[in-house]
Order: sequence, then C-alpha cells, then structure tokens
Amino acid sequence: MTKKTDYLNKKQLVKHIDITKVRDMDKLVAMMGDTSFQARNLSRASDIYDMALRDKQCSVVLCLAGSLVSAGLKKVITDLVNNNMVDAIVSTGAVVVDQDFFEGLGFSHYKGTQFVDDAVLRELAIDRIYDHYINEDELRVCDEVMTKIFDGLEPRPYASREIIREMGAYLVKHGKKHDGFVEACFKKNVPIFVPAFSDCSAGFGVVLHQHKCIQAGKPMASIDSGRDFLDLTYLKMYATKESAIIMIGGGVPKNFTQDTVVAAEVLGMHDAPMHKYAVQLTVADERDGALSGSTLKEASSWGKVSLNYEQMVFGEATVTFPLLAGAVYARGAHKKRKGLQLSNFFVGPDFVMKKAGKKPAKKVAKKKSGKKAAAAS
Repeated sequence: MTKKTDYLNKKQLVKHIDITKVRDMDKLVAMMGDTSFQARNLSRASDIYDMALRDKQCSVVLCLAGSLVSAGLKKVITDLVNNNMVDAIVSTGAVVVDQDFFEGLGFSHYKGTQFVDDAVLRELAIDRIYDHYINEDELRVCDEVMTKIFDGLEPRPYASREIIREMGAYLVKHGKKHDGFVEACFKKNVPIFVPAFSDCSAGFGVVLHQHKCIQAGKPMASIDSGRDFLDLTYLKMYATKESAIIMIGGGVPKNFTQDTVVAAEVLGMHDAPMHKYAVQLTVADERDGALSGSTLKEASSWGKVSLNYEQMVFGEATVTFPLLAGAVYARGAHKKRKGLQLSNFFVGPDFVMKKAGKKPAKKVAKKKSGKKAAAAS
C-alpha cells in the first residue's frame, strides 16, 4: 500500500542553491556576453543589475512570481537581501507565505515527478507543484499560524508590508528554520509588498479571522491593497532619485511595481523618473498580449521604464535567476553598498519620511497627457 513517506522523505528534500559558494560565476556569465540569444541577454542583464547596485542614488526592487522557493531558490533571494542587493520586494503571496514562511515554520518541499497519479496524491494529502511536492497537512498548519497572527493584530486595515513584518517577527521567536527571506527582510528592514495578499495561505488566515470576528460581533483586521500601492509609490517618490526593478516572472508584482511611476505622476510628481534600470526573467510570450510576457520596451511606451538600461531574458527562472544573482554577487558591488532600510520610512500604518525629511504631496494633480494609468503593460 502506498504511504505518504513514499513521496515525502528526507532523501527527497528540495535543497536550496547557494550562490555564495560558486566560484567564477561572473566569468561564466561574462563569457556568455560574447555568445548569442538568451546567453547574451543574460550577460547584459547582469551588467544592468550591477550598474544599479553601484548607482548610489538608486533603490533596487525585486519582483517575485512563480514557484521559486519551493523549487530551491530561497537562499538565492535571502543572500540578495543579506548582502544589501535588494531594498524592497514585491511578490505573489504564495512565494512569501506558502513557500518561504512555510519553510520557516520548519516544513519542507520534496522532489518528485510530474509523471505520477494525482488521485493517489490527493488521497495522501500531498499537493503537487509540477515535479515537486508539499504536504497539505503542513500547509494547513501554515494557514492556522496566519490566523493566529491576524487574531493578534489591532482591528484595522493593514498594508501587506505590516503583516509580513509581523510574520518575520514571528519567525524570529518561533521559527524552526532561520534561512528564509521573510525573516531576513525583517532583520534588514527591507519591506515586502504582496498586492494580492489574499491569494495564498494569508487569505485562508484572514478569512477565518474575519469569520470568527463577524460571528462574535467584534471588529476585525483587514488587508488594504490600496495602501500597498500608495506606500510603494511613496518609496518611488521619496526614497531615492532613481530606481531599478529586477523581475523574476511577471504577473501582479511586475505591473504593480512598474505602475508606481504613473501613480507618482497622479500624486502630483510631474517629473517622476521612469525606472532607470529594469531586468525581467520570464518564459512568457509577448505575442499573446498578456502582461507577463509584455516587454520592457512596451512598458516604456506607458512611461514606466527607461529604454537606456533594460533587458528581457527569456528563460526559466530556476536556471536564469541563480546565474544572474550569482554573477552579480561575484562582482562584489554589494561589499561597498549600504542597505537603504526602506522599512524605516514606515511606522505602523504611517509613512513618516524619517530619512529624507520630506513630506508626501498633499494635492492630487491631474496627469500629464500622453501617459496611461491603466495596468496593462
């Protein structure tokens, strides 16, 4: 009889790539610059990322979409955070909660195969992510912990960055593994934004929390996605003169971050600079007109991304992301770079401008003609 341990056991653990232990990766990626196709694109992407890190007036936003942590890239992200190569993260909920926070609670992902009877997995409460597995029973524990975190909050609307900071604090005290980026961001004051926060275990957590509050006739905590957009826009407006976006995958994190340029203009900053540096790693195709494959050149037509330093790399992230991150890490720009600690711009729900000593714009001005505010690029 098939048992759960036939699929979930220590011999089949997904192990995370350590870019800090690979020598001369920068030389490999540099040589790719003299080849062609996506190898050359990846090499140029590493040049752009490195330039952004050496630009003292630039903040770096890392966008995450897809099954990245579950596939073995957790330490890649954590190393970027710990080495001051990332100043803010915009992500899907699954990467943050169901994968990184989940592992911080002591759980793991397991290597498997796509050639398996999914009905058998369902019987064993095993969830499949293409060729690797997650224990559904453990995922339910993650849901319960998220409910516990929501239950402990003062009843009011919250930006996702506030709740994820609470998650980081929870892992510091109660986590079983301390190698994830949610905890690292908490310690390094790197804010994490998840604009579609209900679309993951956090959603199950807040649903149960709100249900209990409604049944008891009590006020509840809620998620304010509009505040997420406003807060990230404020960082675009006031944190640094320039900005860089490093996008792994596409989806909501990609558009959410690109749109901060247009949002800054809506708030009255008519000279808001487009994102100066931009890199995207994706397998999506631009020809269907969908968001994830839309090129950075297309985004420039919307006034979001400058054309000077932009690069698309069409390749799967478990291959391209470690090469990009490892090559840029090996170049060493992070050794002289100080983390911007952008979380210090916030105290609870408030944007306080601690560092820049400026005040957010009070008046909402009309947009300049010629730029679109819709979220389609």
